[in-house]
Amino acid sequence: MGIIGHGIDVVEVARIKAKLESPAKKWAERVYSDDERSQADAAPGDTRYFAGRFAGKEAVAKALGTGFSGKVTWKGIEILRLQSGAPTVRLSAGALELAQTLGVTRWVISISYCAGLASASVIAVSD
Repeated sequence: MGIIGHGIDVVEVARIKAKLESPAKKWAERVYSDDERSQADAAPGDTRYFAGRFAGKEAVAKALGTGFSGKVTWKGIEILRLQSGAPTVRLSAGALELAQTLGVTRWVISISYCAGLASASVIAVSD
């Protein structure tokens, strides 16, 4: 087992709330997949949920070593919730291709909340 990359991100929940409440209302559709949006908590808890997923996506992009560039897109990185409530990473398209090229076989992710902040730490692992 080896660590291929690590990413961490912190986001203000209020920043995500402002984006979710913007008149355009399309921001969430551009950033989150249908599956991510379907797993969101009911309002007002959805703001915290989306902030945690936003931080998770950023952390995965950092662990891949590219950030959001090239073929790594917002919807190509999904942060979903297992039945246990634990977060999990699912990749598609360019993000999946890059992870496979790097030899990533699994992800370790943790999302935390404190004092109006959401943070995520992600480790890309090769077994």
